[in-house]
Amino acid sequence: MIAKIENVFQSPSHLFQPIPICSHTYHAFTGIFISLSLIFTTLNALAEPAVRALHFRQYMCSAFLLDHLDSAGANPQRQRLKRHKADYLRLLRGWMFNADGMEAAVLKHWVESRFGLLPRNHRGSLKDVNSPCYAAYLADVSRGLYNANALEAQLDLLYSFCQYELERRYPEQQHWRLYRGINRIEAHELLNPPEAGHYQLVLNNLSSFSSDRDTASAFGDAILETQVPGPKLLYFPGLLPGILQGEQEHLVIGGVYEVQLGW
Repeated sequence: MIAKIENVFQSPSHLFQPIPICSHTYHAFTGIFISLSLIFTTLNALAEPAVRALHFRQYMCSAFLLDHLDSAGANPQRQRLKRHKADYLRLLRGWMFNADGMEAAVLKHWVESRFGLLPRNHRGSLKDVNSPCYAAYLADVSRGLYNANALEAQLDLLYSFCQYELERRYPEQQHWRLYRGINRIEAHELLNPPEAGHYQLVLNNLSSFSSDRDTASAFGDAILETQVPGPKLLYFPGLLPGILQGEQEHLVIGGVYEVQLGW
């Protein structure tokens, strides 16, 4: 039986920024469900997940003027970087193609700013803040957030919608059994000596896992298996139809996990 890490905030203090803005107790962002109560009240009246997802996407387009960025202050003729398609959906698609790309850096930075969890890897180790890898990570974050129409606020809503849908669709489920393909367990930050194939390790502050073991096996010689608490999910397959579907991919907020290593 794989031991369950109940809460992201059990991780050692050196993995955190000092002041995250997410509620430690309720895994929710202060004010989201109050200031945006109208959308969640509307979602409560919709029975079909696909209809709720469509309503959410329409709300995001309206709230952030995603189809009318000129009204949001965008001026493509004056921009050095073309950001007319920089939105939460592009971030998800960018992650799917490259977990070390600019979009992935923005997602990792969002986890850092909201939950306080420091990124551990982006094109290399980020333990040394004076390293070239860390400088490249900051550059990706800066480019990704430049003139990007409140991308972090869009991600706040995405996470809130994800948590709402988990509770709505799976009211009795607290953990999800997920898998991740790896090549070398030694490449991870191991906290304790292994016991019968069980490890306690530190994951990057955002990682991809699959609910399908065979799919995960295509990404490495070994497989990590773990139980992920619902509040650690930023995205799960089917949350928004057509996004991150093919590999049953879940976006998992990191920290310390107990995992079982298999082949």
